[in-house]
Amino acid sequence: MHISTKVAGKRGIRDITAACRRVLVDGIKMISKNIIRALKTSYGLTDEQKEFQKVAFDFAANEMAPHMAEWDQKEIFPVETMRRAAQLGFGGIYVRPEVGGSGLSRLDTSIIFEALSTGCVSTTAYISIHKYDIILKINCKKSFSPAACSGSDAASLLTSAQRKGDHYILNGSKAFISGGGDTDVYVVMCRTGGKGPKGISCLVVEKGTPGLSFGKKEKKVGWNSQPTRAVIFEDCPVPVTNRLGDEGQGFNIAMKGLNGGRINIASCSLGAAHASVLLAKDHLLVRKQFGEALANNQFLQFKLAEMATRLVASRLLVREAATALQENRADAVSLCSMAKLFVTDECFNICNQALQMHGGYGYLKDYAVQQFMRDIRVHQILEGSLICELTSFFLPQEPMR
Repeated sequence: MHISTKVAGKRGIRDITAACRRVLVDGIKMISKNIIRALKTSYGLTDEQKEFQKVAFDFAANEMAPHMAEWDQKEIFPVETMRRAAQLGFGGIYVRPEVGGSGLSRLDTSIIFEALSTGCVSTTAYISIHKYDIILKINCKKSFSPAACSGSDAASLLTSAQRKGDHYILNGSKAFISGGGDTDVYVVMCRTGGKGPKGISCLVVEKGTPGLSFGKKEKKVGWNSQPTRAVIFEDCPVPVTNRLGDEGQGFNIAMKGLNGGRINIASCSLGAAHASVLLAKDHLLVRKQFGEALANNQFLQFKLAEMATRLVASRLLVREAATALQENRADAVSLCSMAKLFVTDECFNICNQALQMHGGYGYLKDYAVQQFMRDIRVHQILEGSLICELTSFFLPQEPMR
C-alpha cells in the first residue's frame, strides 16, 4: 500500500497514522491466516484419517476442554469420559480388533492423541497408556482389557517374583504408577531369574490380589486428572497363568512397548502446543497496550511464527517415527527416541512462550495456557530420561563405522 507523504498539518499526520494502522491490521490478519493455514493438522492425511481426526477434535472440544480446569483443580479422575472415548474406539487404538482394539496404525494413533490432547493433555496421556499391544500377541491363558492396564517400570531390578508351585510370590514396589489404586490390572516387570535383562519376566496382577497395596496419592505439578501412587507388593501371589510370554521375555516386551510410548507422549505434546499457539494468537488479537493490539507488535508476530514453525517440524518428526515403527524399519528405535527427545522439549518451549505472551494473565488458572504448560512438563521426564533417549540413538545394535 502506497501512502502519500505530500500532506501538511495535523490532519495529514492523522491520515498517515490511520493509514499505517490499517496496514498493520491488514498485515496481522494476513499473518494470522497464514499461521492457521500452516498449522492445519490434516495435511497429507487420507480421507479416513481426516474423519477420525475430526471425531477426536470434536470429542476434545465438547467432552474434555469444558472440564479440563475442573479435573485439574479438583483432581478428578474422569473415568466416564474415558469410557465414552473408548466407545469411539480410542481406548485401544492400535490393539488388534480380535482382542477389543481398533486395529489402527501407529500414525493413526498419533493423529488421534494429538487431537484429543487439545482438550485435556492429562486425560489423553492416561488413555495413551495402552502401549503393551505386544503382550496381547503373546500366549496368555487369561484375557485382559488393553485399556485397563497401568504402566510399569520396565527394567526394575528390585521387584522380584519367586515361583512356588502354580504361583509367583511377588515382592517389591513400583513408584509413580499412573492410575495406581484406581485401575483394575497392573502389568509388572519383575525379576524371576538372574542379573541382567534375561532375568526379567512380565506378570499381570489384578486389583484385589492379596498383598497388593498402594502408597499415598502424589501431589503433582500437572497430570492432575489421573492419580499417581506407588504400587506395593508384599508376598503377593500371582498365578503362573498371568505370566505374559516365557520367563525372561519381560524386558523385550517392555522395550517394544517403550518405543510406542515415546510416540504417544510426543503426540500428546503436539496437541498441547497446537492449542497453546492458537490461544496465544487469540490473546494477541484482543489484548491491547498503549492503544494498540499486541498483534501489531512485529516482535510478537515473529515469535508466533517461530512457534508455529517448531510445531510443524515436531509434527513431521513424530509422524515419520510413527510410520517407521509401524513398518518395523531399522531406524524405528532411533526415530522414536529422537521424536520423544526433540518434540517434548520443543512443545514445552512453545507452551511456555505462549504463557509468556499472555503476560500476567498467563499465570492465572483462569487461562488454559498455564495448564497445558504444566501438564506437558513431565513429558520431558517420562518414557525414558534424556540419557536413555540419547543412548537409544547413539548406541545402535552394530558398532558405528
